[in-house]
Amino acid sequence: MKQYNKLGIILGIGIVTVIIQFVLGQQLPAQIIITLTGIVFALMMLKEMIKTLRSGDYGVDLLAITAIVATLAVGEYWAAMLILIMLIGGNSLEEYAAKKAGSELKSLIDNSPQIAHRIVKQQQDDVKVAAVLIGDHLVVKPGEIIPVDGHVIQGQGNVDESSLTGESQPVSKQVDDKLLSGAINGDTVLVMQVDKLAKDSQYQQLVKLVRIAGNSPSHFVRLADRYAVPFTLITYLIAGVAWFLAKDPVRFAEVLVVASPCPLILAAPVAMVSGMSRSSRNGIVVKTGDVIEKLATAQTAIFDKTGTITKGYLTVDQIKSLTELTPTELLSLAVSLEQNSNHILARSLVKYGQDNHVELKSFTDVSEIVGQGLVAKQNEKLIKVGKLSFVTTANPKLDIQQTAVYLSVDHKLCGYVTFTDEIRPEAELTMRQLKQHGVKHLMILTGDQITTAQSVAQKVGISDVQADLLPQDKITAIKSLTEARRPAIMVGDGVNDAPSLAMADVGIAMGANGSSAASESADVVILKDDLRRVAKAVEISQDTMRVAKQAVLLGLFICVLLMLIATTGILPALVGAMMQEIIDTVSILWALRQGEVSIIELYNKIM
Repeated sequence: MKQYNKLGIILGIGIVTVIIQFVLGQQLPAQIIITLTGIVFALMMLKEMIKTLRSGDYGVDLLAITAIVATLAVGEYWAAMLILIMLIGGNSLEEYAAKKAGSELKSLIDNSPQIAHRIVKQQQDDVKVAAVLIGDHLVVKPGEIIPVDGHVIQGQGNVDESSLTGESQPVSKQVDDKLLSGAINGDTVLVMQVDKLAKDSQYQQLVKLVRIAGNSPSHFVRLADRYAVPFTLITYLIAGVAWFLAKDPVRFAEVLVVASPCPLILAAPVAMVSGMSRSSRNGIVVKTGDVIEKLATAQTAIFDKTGTITKGYLTVDQIKSLTELTPTELLSLAVSLEQNSNHILARSLVKYGQDNHVELKSFTDVSEIVGQGLVAKQNEKLIKVGKLSFVTTANPKLDIQQTAVYLSVDHKLCGYVTFTDEIRPEAELTMRQLKQHGVKHLMILTGDQITTAQSVAQKVGISDVQADLLPQDKITAIKSLTEARRPAIMVGDGVNDAPSLAMADVGIAMGANGSSAASESADVVILKDDLRRVAKAVEISQDTMRVAKQAVLLGLFICVLLMLIATTGILPALVGAMMQEIIDTVSILWALRQGEVSIIELYNKIM
């Protein structure tokens, strides 16, 4: 049963018993109802406590159960009712602050390819992807998601595999080249042969990885539970001494009532809600309360490269002329001809030309060779732009590690334009801020090539780089982290990052431009396209935990003081239970301090 439902039941019983005793004047029925209710809820909590202890964890339940049983045993049933209301009310708040978004797989499943164009007797027949068999021939139209794993048997073009591998640059595909499900076809029609069934294809493997990762949570002890054991021992010691000295079990119950662990149950979750509210105002959605605690003590931050540390789209890097043409003239020819193409590199080059006010040239007989480049004439000269093998039959020795577009005039190579995935301007500052906040270890896990990844890492201040990774490899790398390097944050934005985000202690998705699958799998979603908010999330979490500890310790200090007073017998159990309201109010107000969240806002979040 959810805590909200329990709270509704206990409040309903409370109202009914108040009417029975104070309106109808029937004390005994009210006492019986409250006593039975207390016993039932105490048994429910005992069952949960035993389950928790068996899992190797511990919490604040034992002290609460003892307080309820003790007050009922000595006839202080209204005190027991007050304890139940405060206890379940606190648990309801904690349930809100700690609940996990339950739809990690929804986006992946929704975006899974559903229909395939199967060729049957030289005609296209639309069938469900699950019905496709190995050896079938499928047509993949421009812009469509490749439905299953296979290989090209007809056509050539570019395929966007960034959602699977993290590589932002399109991959050229020709006959016999492999195709991965989940990748997006470019501007040409491809005919493929099926190599794997849908359930065994790459995209569905990602779904499985998210499910496995989501079912393998790391062990983590919550703030309230860390204080629970010493506080419980101190409480039993004081209550036992009071009983021994007074020779009266009522004194034991009176001490336990004021020691009911509401500061632990309420203060920490309220502080979490407060911190979550503050995060949301900074464009950071924190899905769970436990995430705040993990972020505050994070030791490692792991980053995907493409779309996370970099902007995720290609920009012109260098313009290199190899003849008498100036770089400006070379760029002018290339931009002018590339206007006639919709290729991703062409679009990037044309945008660069527009931004830099490049003079445009005119051509005749313009044509595009799919997957190769463009060819045209200008003043009887043959101009080509595209792949190196397309623009010239010569075999020049060029050591170019980046993606490039080459240009030739009458088959003579004149130069080239290289492209890079531009690093976010705030990336280096983000790394410095994370280190300042105590995140000691920074690393990159990427599907991109090692040289590119190392270059990016060096520029932003990261020394640990692992490249050429598949999603499975990223999960292995996260699993291999030692306890000294945990909690570990993983920051990503693509579908390929979803399993890693789910496996990490804290998954952070760059949700502004990232995939919804990554956002659903993550514990934190950055709504604004600003990497600095990763460091901001850590900063807010540390502030939240500092205030939460202060609120808890303040509440516990007042509890201990009241326990000592209760040992004298001057605090009846019902008065002690009412005193808990003061302790709770102080703890809550202190916990709300850093988040600047109003009582009305808090109420709206809970209800």
